[in-house]
Amino acid sequence: MHHAFGERAREYPHHVAAADETRRLTYAELDHLSSAFARTLRDEGVVRGALVGLYMTRGVDMLVALLGILKAGGAYLPIDPTYPRERIAHVVADSGVGLVVCTAGTAAGLSGANVRVLAADALLPALAARAAADGYVEPASSPDDLAYVIYTSGSTGKPKGVMVEHRNVLHLIEQSRAWFDFGASDVWSLFHSIGFDFSVWEVWGAWLTGAQVAVVPYAVSREPAAFHRWLAHHGVTVVNQTPSAFRQLDAVDRGAAQPLALRYVIFGGEALPPSLVAPWLARHGDEQPRLVNMYGITETTVHVSFRRITRRDVQSTASPIGVPLPHLRLHLLDERGRHVADGVTGEIYVEGAGVARGYLNRPELTAERFVRLPCPQTGKPVRAYRTGDLAMRGEDGEYIYVGRADEQLKIRGFRIEPGEIEATLMQDGLLDACHVCGHDYGEGDRRLVAYVVPAHDAQLATDAAIAGLKARAAEQLPDHMRPSAYVVLAALPLTAHGKIDRRALPAPEAAAWAPAADAQPGAAAAPRTDELAAVLDVWRERLGLKGIGPHDDFFSFGGTSLALIRSFVELKARYGIEFELGALASGATAATLAHFIRSRRVDAPAQAC
Repeated sequence: MHHAFGERAREYPHHVAAADETRRLTYAELDHLSSAFARTLRDEGVVRGALVGLYMTRGVDMLVALLGILKAGGAYLPIDPTYPRERIAHVVADSGVGLVVCTAGTAAGLSGANVRVLAADALLPALAARAAADGYVEPASSPDDLAYVIYTSGSTGKPKGVMVEHRNVLHLIEQSRAWFDFGASDVWSLFHSIGFDFSVWEVWGAWLTGAQVAVVPYAVSREPAAFHRWLAHHGVTVVNQTPSAFRQLDAVDRGAAQPLALRYVIFGGEALPPSLVAPWLARHGDEQPRLVNMYGITETTVHVSFRRITRRDVQSTASPIGVPLPHLRLHLLDERGRHVADGVTGEIYVEGAGVARGYLNRPELTAERFVRLPCPQTGKPVRAYRTGDLAMRGEDGEYIYVGRADEQLKIRGFRIEPGEIEATLMQDGLLDACHVCGHDYGEGDRRLVAYVVPAHDAQLATDAAIAGLKARAAEQLPDHMRPSAYVVLAALPLTAHGKIDRRALPAPEAAAWAPAADAQPGAAAAPRTDELAAVLDVWRERLGLKGIGPHDDFFSFGGTSLALIRSFVELKARYGIEFELGALASGATAATLAHFIRSRRVDAPAQAC
């Protein structure tokens, strides 16, 4: 991968390779600086095949360090600074990593860990001064060398590391060229955490075609309106989004004044219902930008298939994933391991050059998921990854995604094993049973719900106890793995076969979302201003909770970022002012938002909310 980058650096030395809000580096500058950093890593003992932690906030320095690790012969282990400390500790311990590249700001998160740390932000300024004059000879390497290890959710209660080699990524980018016209004039947004494998595509899709990687500030990535403005300002041409994130961007785009320069919007991470993009296509058409759905998973190196989404697709209720990329092949097998006919649902097995090496330090799980299949044509065994996803192939040779064959979920693009969440909630012995599943609220809005059965001696039917479960989830689980609602049951409903009867699980009611029983919905005083009345009207319609009061928390009542953004659009049409999530910095309540509206309406007399 770094050799291919070097080729682009020689071809486009003066093109911008990486940019954030404070600096930008050309290909030549990034090449020299990353080589200087690689020399430092070699001096620190990094050898070919060594795993090096990358624990940095997003920015150009992070990209320098990432490339430097590869040039030193190592493989990078991304550690997201936003993850809870316990999860970070598990990744560090489970991986056995000995050296972690960090910054002065993130180093504290590694206190107590048995690792050496290297503060990149303290080193890079000095390295930049002598990088161009510093000759560096890269160690011997092979396409079969390890490139990175990304941890994904694990069914046993702990995340597992997926080992991906250089050749896997090189094949992905090279073979994708047949489907795209990426070039050196493109600007790719790095929207995702490097702990999410979508980032691999965002970085190397740009670098291996001579394009620019524009790093989206974390705060901007959380504010759809700010992200839309950022895309316009930076002239981004290639953006990658999960459908969940795109829904929010689309809601903002409907009222945006600034045009975008997008050529491609690429979807991945979760199922895409074509109806989701109907409003976007009605406004922009299907040529500029082109919308592409790409199915894939971490164990098969980001992307597996390609499918253009056009206006003709929006009436379909299926999730088309198209055809496999040229270096891959899909097998659809039934429960007995037999290939199924076209039009019949089967489990997806992926064969080809994108299949990863396996799971780090998990030989038994690797053998279970990375399997040998007889080739339908020759009968010879081929290596394939068993995805657990279901699909069917149509007569036209295109594949339709059907769903999961097991308990695994996709929430906001992240692959989640409910077992890991359940194990976390069960740790204190307060529960006899726990079941976590996804609950659909329409329009692609899916949230995690925890159904809990208290132990016989536990008083769990109190809001304080539920708050304790929420606190434990916040301490040990990343945001996307924390249940949005908790439902207390006397027992989990079972089928005649002793399995959980999901159809009998009750839907979360208002009480499941409420933060406390003594904060009764609607108990606050009636609205005193027109603005507060307007906010409550919109929120009650979006939430379907007539009792939400001026001081009740929007998200605790089951509100989502998408619903909030849509309420912003309605309120903008009424009051003519711009809204962002930052308007609720002091609390996601109707009173807070009403106060924000009044503060922006210069012609309105001051009133209390």
